[in-house]
Amino acid sequence: MGTPIEVKPMNTLDDLRSYILLTHENLAARFDEASAMLRTPGQPRKGYEHIDTFLAVASKHLNAVDAVLLPAVRKVPDGAHVVHEYLRTARDLELALAHVKAREYGSVFEAGRAWHLIWSDVGEALPAHRRREFEIGELLAGRLDAPALVALADRLHGAETAAPSRPHPYAPHTGFPGLVARKVMHAVDSFWDAAEGRMVPSPARPPHKAPGKVARYLLADPRFDEENPPPGTRRPPGP
Repeated sequence: MGTPIEVKPMNTLDDLRSYILLTHENLAARFDEASAMLRTPGQPRKGYEHIDTFLAVASKHLNAVDAVLLPAVRKVPDGAHVVHEYLRTARDLELALAHVKAREYGSVFEAGRAWHLIWSDVGEALPAHRRREFEIGELLAGRLDAPALVALADRLHGAETAAPSRPHPYAPHTGFPGLVARKVMHAVDSFWDAAEGRMVPSPARPPHKAPGKVARYLLADPRFDEENPPPGTRRPPGP
C-alpha cells in the first residue's frame, strides 16, 4: 500500500488541472469525430482527416505528459507508484492508437479487423488514461503553489508543440532515453506528415475558463447555464 495522497478539494480549478480537463474535453470531441468515420461524396478519404487529427492531438499530449508531468510527479511522496500506474494506461492507449493508424494506412496485419472493434479499444483506453492523468493533476495540485502549476501548464503546452505526432507505444517514455526518443520521433514524424499531407493542428494553450459539460461531469459539478436552463427547469422570478 502506498502513502495516501493528500489533494486539494476540487471545487476550484488551478491552471494545470484546468489545462488537463480542457485537453481531455478536446480529445473526447475529436474521438467522436474520428470514430464517426464520416465521408464526403466524391472524397472517400475525407473522413480520415479527423482520424489524423485525433491521432496527432492524442500523441502529442501523451508525449508532453511524459516529458513534463512525470518528472514532476516522481519528486513527490508516492510519486513513483503514480507514474508506474499512469505509464501502464498510457501504453494501452498508445497501442490502441497505433492499431487505428495501422488500419487507416492499410496495414496487412489490421486489414481483416473491423473498424468498430478498433474504435472500441480506443474507447476503453481513453477514459482509463484520463483517470490516471487526473490523478497526476490532483497529486501535483496538492503539493505545488499556483505559480508552479501555471509554469507546469505552460511547459506542458510547449512540449506538445515539439512532440511526436504519431503513436509509438514501444518507445522509451521516461528518463534520458525517453528524451532522445521524443526528439528523434518528432523529426521523423514531421517529415512524414509533410510528405503525406497529414493533418496536424498546432497545439493551442487552453484558456482558464469555466469547465464544459464533460469537465463538469468529471468534477461532479453539474451546473447549468442560467441563460439556457435545461427543459422542465423553471427560471426564478426576476426582481
